[in-house]
Amino acid sequence: MTTHMKARRGRVEDYRLTTGQGSFTDDMAVEGALWAVFVRSPYGAATIHGIDVAEAQAMPGVVAIYTAADLAQDGVAPVQAEMSLTGPDGRVWEHTERPLLANGEARFVGEPLAMVIADTREAAMDAAEAVLPNLTDHPAIVTLADARVKDARCVHDDRPGNLAAEWERGDWDAVNDALAGSAHRIRLDAPISRVTAATMEPRTALARPEAGGRVALYASHQSPPGMRMALAEAFDMRPEDVRVVGGDVGGAFGMKAGPVREEMLCFWAARRLDRPLRWRADRGESLLADEGGRALEFTAELGLDAAGNFTALSVVMRLDAGAYATGRTLPPVMNFGGIAGVYRTPMIAGRMEAYLTNTVPVGAYRGAGRPEATFIIESLIDKAARDLGMDRIALRRQNLIGEEQMPWPAEWYFGYDSGCFEKVLDAGIARARLADYPTRQADSAARGRVRGLGLAMCIETAGGMWGRRGNDFSNVTLNGDGTIAVTAGAFSAGQGIETALIDLAAEGFGVAPDRIRYTQGDTDVFAKGGGMGGSGAMVKCGSALKIAVETVLAEEKELAGEELEAHVADIEYAEGVFRVAGTDKEVPLDQIARVAAERGIPLHAIGEFSPEAPTFPNGCHICEVELDPETGQFDILSYTGVEDIGRVLEHQIAEGQVQGGVAQALGQIFLEEISYAAGDGQLLTGSFMDYAMPRADDLPQYDCGFYEVATGINPLGVKGVGEAGSVGGLAAGMSAVLDALSQVGVTDFAMPATPGRVWTAIQAAR
Repeated sequence: MTTHMKARRGRVEDYRLTTGQGSFTDDMAVEGALWAVFVRSPYGAATIHGIDVAEAQAMPGVVAIYTAADLAQDGVAPVQAEMSLTGPDGRVWEHTERPLLANGEARFVGEPLAMVIADTREAAMDAAEAVLPNLTDHPAIVTLADARVKDARCVHDDRPGNLAAEWERGDWDAVNDALAGSAHRIRLDAPISRVTAATMEPRTALARPEAGGRVALYASHQSPPGMRMALAEAFDMRPEDVRVVGGDVGGAFGMKAGPVREEMLCFWAARRLDRPLRWRADRGESLLADEGGRALEFTAELGLDAAGNFTALSVVMRLDAGAYATGRTLPPVMNFGGIAGVYRTPMIAGRMEAYLTNTVPVGAYRGAGRPEATFIIESLIDKAARDLGMDRIALRRQNLIGEEQMPWPAEWYFGYDSGCFEKVLDAGIARARLADYPTRQADSAARGRVRGLGLAMCIETAGGMWGRRGNDFSNVTLNGDGTIAVTAGAFSAGQGIETALIDLAAEGFGVAPDRIRYTQGDTDVFAKGGGMGGSGAMVKCGSALKIAVETVLAEEKELAGEELEAHVADIEYAEGVFRVAGTDKEVPLDQIARVAAERGIPLHAIGEFSPEAPTFPNGCHICEVELDPETGQFDILSYTGVEDIGRVLEHQIAEGQVQGGVAQALGQIFLEEISYAAGDGQLLTGSFMDYAMPRADDLPQYDCGFYEVATGINPLGVKGVGEAGSVGGLAAGMSAVLDALSQVGVTDFAMPATPGRVWTAIQAAR
């Protein structure tokens, strides 16, 4: 950090966001904007015979009511993220068609059937109650077990057996032979429950026509460039006639990505009516219709020899895709390699099966397959240690990939470029003061409580999916007044990317951060970009920014050489000043900026970066809990994490990202679960009275540290941090729960560890 840069308390965006000065989509005042409200299916599965809108259409303030027939009239086809997955038999599995408004069949409770547009939101809500769908309901396919029953009703007629997709990797015969020949064979069958993103800001959209036949969409979305292309393709428009703007976004977590239904319908209707139109989901609507996360079951087997060395691993993962299978269904496949963990297991085989059910579709949720993969391998190792009477830390240690074995080849799926896994483990053990754990455990016992210890080693692919490098961009301009404009292709939805990129640009130019003018999320300003997701902002956009800064500085050096009458090779630059090496001749950056402006020379560059491979953040997470066996109540006493995220650019932001991910993971372990009623698929967790969100006093103080092992995959040496907390937290939290429960005789328990479920399990064990 140069002397020009001042230490800052908090992030750049904190003052704006904590003083009510944020600019969220719903804050925009647009005169004459209409309101949209959606009529949703009351059934999990139903045939649509027709929708009577006559009474509703005649109500005061109603402007229009649209159904699937209106979309068909405009030639609007179903819209979904495309899926193309080659199965083990060579079949290419493609997406199921998802109409923007249900057509012919309603496939989950909450699926939009009609769109009511009125002068006010209240008028639209009143009219929506008067819309009369003519439906015949059917028994719903609610669970994976329902979907897999022989001769079960098909959620989609063209998917017999409700199989949406299948995939596998590895030599299954060799793995099964190795398992059969192992001294020990450990099997684990368990679910990973369905949750929802529960973002602080619900989904919201404002669409309005602009001059020249253009249409703009302002939305709480995490990838404006991606949404722009989806809109252009869906409605047969030129991309340049579509503008998408993402202002401040109160959380996204993967759910606010892709071609989202209601937002696209607002865009279409505003264009059709040639009037501005807005929509905002309320919390109940979000719980009903937002894409879910996780939702799978797995069967895993681990083989060990007599000395405790891993011999083979097999994993079969069964996904609940929900009512539609799309490209949004596939993150677990893209991240399946994470089941190998940080261990040198000689042989691995994996299989994924995705099934359709009459529930809301499942998509990416913080970690998007990474927490699930880590949960599987770490839970399996814990079970092996319990069943064989081995120390779980020692068992992990003897099977870790060694530092001297880097880079680790991609023999099965993922290959790791760097990592010091044993040192990360030791750093976690020391930070968590595990040497003193027996004393803490005895203290709990003296108070009639049972203390549980959870530990997980985690690793994830970041900065781009394995086999899908992706790229990102950054636009840098030195203005005539000496300020520096930075436009990012990445998108910050509250996680601090704005601060990190401003500081990175300031460091590159050697100036104070207040000289940087930052912009993101407006496709009219910068139509390129990777948006937010996959812990890739600094890996890709940060690297692109570094390239752009260096390009602009090279152009400035040329001008400085002219001003100083020196060869460019003799020009040095530091802390905002160009100097001729070995002399006192110098010219400040501001002067070069003025000269360039006066001469009409643009000092501008677009940086682009595409990593040759993903990075692999990894860590050690340790959780301590205390169980009251008389009530089933768990208290989370402490949480420690040590992460190798490569070079740490912003410690405060990195710590915050780990803590946020851990909070979401622990929320799933102890409180959160989306539940549907058997038989009809009615949502049982339709409000925060039923869907239990963690509050401040449910969560512990976090102790987060870093063990930096820089990667050579990108010029910044960063590995990514956005999903790290969720990847380690899910496994470490459940590890602690099962450790405590094993001490009171409970040997089989699945998340969430709510007091009622825990108490029931304890009574059954007694």
